[in-house]
Amino acid sequence: MNAIDSYFQQVLSYGRNMKVILEAPLHDKDCVLGNILAAHYLSSCDPSKVNLYVKSASSKLERSTPYEKAVFETVTYLISEDKDDDLAFEMHIELLKRFPKDLVYLKRAQVLSFQMAKPVPFLNLVQQVLPENQDESYIHGMLAFPLLELGRMEEAAAASRKGYGINKEDALAHHCVSCFKQVDISFSILGFSFSCKDLTLCTHNWWHVALCYLEGGSPMSKVKEIYDNHIWKELEKEDAIPPEVYLNALGLFLRLDVRDVLDGFKDRLELLAARLTDQVSHALLDLLIVWALAKVGETSMAHELLEGLKFRLSKMNKKKQQVMQKAIQLVEAVYEYAKGNYKQALCLLGSDFNAIDYKIDVFNEVWCQLLLKTGQSSTAKEVIRKRIKVREGSPFTWRLLEKSYAMEGDAEALNAGQRAKMLESSYF
Repeated sequence: MNAIDSYFQQVLSYGRNMKVILEAPLHDKDCVLGNILAAHYLSSCDPSKVNLYVKSASSKLERSTPYEKAVFETVTYLISEDKDDDLAFEMHIELLKRFPKDLVYLKRAQVLSFQMAKPVPFLNLVQQVLPENQDESYIHGMLAFPLLELGRMEEAAAASRKGYGINKEDALAHHCVSCFKQVDISFSILGFSFSCKDLTLCTHNWWHVALCYLEGGSPMSKVKEIYDNHIWKELEKEDAIPPEVYLNALGLFLRLDVRDVLDGFKDRLELLAARLTDQVSHALLDLLIVWALAKVGETSMAHELLEGLKFRLSKMNKKKQQVMQKAIQLVEAVYEYAKGNYKQALCLLGSDFNAIDYKIDVFNEVWCQLLLKTGQSSTAKEVIRKRIKVREGSPFTWRLLEKSYAMEGDAEALNAGQRAKMLESSYF
């Protein structure tokens, strides 16, 4: 049980030692739970060994506990090929109805809901099991996550702070705080810089700190320092997970590009792009790889990857095709955006684009820039005004508004520019 308990702790804390679960079958080869959890772990890092552990678990299923049977059924479906995500989520709901204190499978449900861009069902699920887990570590960070996705910032902040109060090493609680405390730089850095070194989410939290500096109008030297020392340097660690590092790095570079300050990071982008040659079965990372390759001039490679994604789409069932079709269209748009084909990129995004469908706000910023770069300042102005209502403290958003006014010869450009300058000076 020690290996299983350690594994559960690693899952909940975004730990780096999830392979500890492989010790469970070594200590007890007949343990259903140890074998099926090992199969789950291996499904993402060594799929060829999965069936061996599933068979071991299945052979002892008749003598297992109700909990082991429920986990076996849920996991075997979760790791099956061409699974229906909605059904997988429903199976997690049923498991948690019977075992509401199983936060590991609440965590699995969170991952599923995020992948499906469906925060409401997960919020309902967290609230369902919350009465049984009020004083537990990690539950409040998981509660904050869907609240954040739904824009319920005050509630998300309260949940995150409660989780952080229970457990200072709750990386997800701190992640949520980092998301909405866009300019509270000291909190973002001091809150986890000394306690998250053993967590896989640490690099992502540092990514949020970099965004805080970028959003606040900091000198780019500070953003470079964070990137070099806390994102890229992660690859030097033996237990680094390269795709996660690439995802954070590319997400930062795209935001730098949208803000027209990517030139100072050109050498870093080229170094990263040299490593990006394959599809990785992660929709957002694949999208960012296409953008990066096109941005550094590797358009043939980017186009080949794009066509590969389309082929992969054609092999999905109809339900998944419907979900992923819009994502492929977004990949095509960022491909054209990276090449400087702004009109074509805007045409692909459409006139009523909303990045809420993709959970990533930077694509709204890309859309605003495309409107401005194609001379549609009037439309851009209205879009940016709406954004300011929820991002009033963002200097960059005010700079976009300033640009839209200036393109129309509107004297309000001066006021927008002064507002941006005032915010920048107040942060740094």
